[in-house]
Amino acid sequence: MKAHIQLKVRPGAKQTAFTGRLDDIWKLDVSSPPVDGKANEEIIRFLAELCGTPRSALRIVSGAGSPRKLIEIAGMDNETLARVILESHGSRPHTGSASKRKS
Repeated sequence: MKAHIQLKVRPGAKQTAFTGRLDDIWKLDVSSPPVDGKANEEIIRFLAELCGTPRSALRIVSGAGSPRKLIEIAGMDNETLARVILESHGSRPHTGSASKRKS
């Protein structure tokens, strides 16, 4: 059993965190710079910790030198992975432009 996740990575962010989803691609901000594989190492570390799996269970299938990556996680299915990611988001505050009306 292996899960796959497609990522659109933005390195050099303040913190490593998922920032949303566009169709089947998850957007991930990464705190490490894209130098000497540091961002890729941070992605593997972050996902392994999030999923509760050893780093050796994860591998970058494609996109090691690109912002778009396909990651494979052994020992987990796609449904479980999606649930883990969604649960990591917690509740988000509403950022719409509607404001309270004065009486």
